[in-house]
Amino acid sequence: MRLSSWMPFGKAAQLLQDLLGVSCSKATARRVSQAAGAAYVAIQTEAADQMVGQAPPPAPAGMEKALLSVDGAIIPLVGGEWAEVKTLVVGEVTTRTTPKGEALVKTQALSYFSRLVDAQRFQHLAHCELHRRGIEQSKQVAAVMDGAEWQQGFVDYHRSDAIRILDFPHAAQRIAAVGQALFGEGTAATHQWIEPRFHQLKHEGPDPILAELRQLQTEHPQISLIAENLAYLEKRVAQMQYPRFQEQGWPIGSGCVESANKLVVEARLKGAGMHWQRENVDPMLALRNLVCSDRWSEDWPLITARLRQEMSDRRNEL
Repeated sequence: MRLSSWMPFGKAAQLLQDLLGVSCSKATARRVSQAAGAAYVAIQTEAADQMVGQAPPPAPAGMEKALLSVDGAIIPLVGGEWAEVKTLVVGEVTTRTTPKGEALVKTQALSYFSRLVDAQRFQHLAHCELHRRGIEQSKQVAAVMDGAEWQQGFVDYHRSDAIRILDFPHAAQRIAAVGQALFGEGTAATHQWIEPRFHQLKHEGPDPILAELRQLQTEHPQISLIAENLAYLEKRVAQMQYPRFQEQGWPIGSGCVESANKLVVEARLKGAGMHWQRENVDPMLALRNLVCSDRWSEDWPLITARLRQEMSDRRNEL
């Protein structure tokens, strides 16, 4: 199961044979891995249900500064369909001073939770991981995300007091789109226009660039991209106070969840020629979350106990 969480089932079976001399077919590797993953999905689902039940367990101690981020990644399903897997990343934010006296912000102890479900269901199921990491009791929480509405709803539900930070590259993309509309895509003039404005946004905040975009909208009413991107940024002014966020020791980019999309989801579920049955996606995601969060030794006993109980229940039904 652990090998199958890192590589295709056939390769996992072959590696097991090569390293330990244990014979295992590709079909067996798939079957036992999916069973283990399904057991872990059931364990986590029950834990999430308990979080909102009549007697939730005591919340563990939280972090001094916690970061959460959510995003989606597209994977291929059988039949040519594509579907979005949602992923939550939780980490602890620390700051240290370099020998040059510069503050270095780092998000560490990352853990992951991924599911192929709609936003509302994901919001509920994520209770198990957020509770495990002590988000309820963490003193400060920041959410760095790309600004999608479902992501804001997620934060509203779990930590409405969290500091909202619009991922800086997403804000920069909006400014770049205006520059391209004015001067052409990939031109030297566009580059010369956008670079100082990126710097300005990062170090002075959104007010100067928003004032300039409003003026440009007046001067070029025929360019709809100016109004479109201005409206997007104006709606998120509070989330673009980058000088203050950096001064407070928060990251301003959502790189940890974008990396999670690649590391946790796409690295295993989006390989060449892969197409997944929908019902098999969450079991594999559960195993990927387990190994990528470095919790295999901690939670594997829960999975084996669940599998034994399921086997016993089946025997009793005979």
